[in-house]
Amino acid sequence: MHADEVRELRPSALWVVGAGRLDELLERSVAMIGTRAPSSYGERVTDEFAGDLSAEGFTIVSGGAYGIDGAAHRAALSADGPTVAFVAGGLDRPYPAGHAGLFRRIAASGLVVSEYPPGAVPARFRFLNRNRIVGTVTRGVVVVEAGFRSGTKNTATWARRRGVPVCAVPGPITAATSVTCHQLIRGGEAELVTRASEVIEMAGRIGELASEREVPMRPTDGLEGPALRVYDALPARSALPLSEIAIAAGLPARAVMGQLALLEVKGLVRRDGALWRLGGGTDSSPP
Repeated sequence: MHADEVRELRPSALWVVGAGRLDELLERSVAMIGTRAPSSYGERVTDEFAGDLSAEGFTIVSGGAYGIDGAAHRAALSADGPTVAFVAGGLDRPYPAGHAGLFRRIAASGLVVSEYPPGAVPARFRFLNRNRIVGTVTRGVVVVEAGFRSGTKNTATWARRRGVPVCAVPGPITAATSVTCHQLIRGGEAELVTRASEVIEMAGRIGELASEREVPMRPTDGLEGPALRVYDALPARSALPLSEIAIAAGLPARAVMGQLALLEVKGLVRRDGALWRLGGGTDSSPP
């Protein structure tokens, strides 16, 4: 990054109100940003991510706006974690006015910050400058939901210029609120994330890796080859004779009989007179 770009990034002054130290709060921090009109899915994801990141010692940073910003701040507060709001006007002119109470709660354990002096009125260019700060002061940026013309993309652009990792949460391809997330992911401008541990892998300390997902084990997981073919040949709710199982599995009747005996020992099938059916184990339905 060139010297003139560094000067462009650095505000000349900051006005701060709150209980924390800005440098300490930003040392381990993640910005969560997005649309002002999120879906229930976006609100739920924001709540889960912000809560889990707070539990891991991250400060949640956002812009204090309605929507994803406000949800991220509230989730951090609910998790008893610090949060920092960067705003686009003077600290004596809370914007949006409906978040005045939220800003007071944020200041009680974190900080509300502006690069504009008291009395400054929020304006479009000031929101863009606010985006610049949010996108460059944290260890990572998470775009939860954002429409086509969202200012969130501006924040992500500043983050990439500064070398800050950008993450994006995928959503339904039919949802307008997921357009920017999908564009960022498709263009290689953001890393797809589906849980907080993946964000930590991008924005945390060296060696903080996302844990493997826990996948429920099924009784059939160890089956392969002829045993799996015989098991799959059995219908879910009815029984078949040996001859029909052999046809469905494409195996000789003698081989099928041997596999059925093994499956019976495992508790995956049971004999019902001259017929065989699934059941008798912990999972009586096919995988």
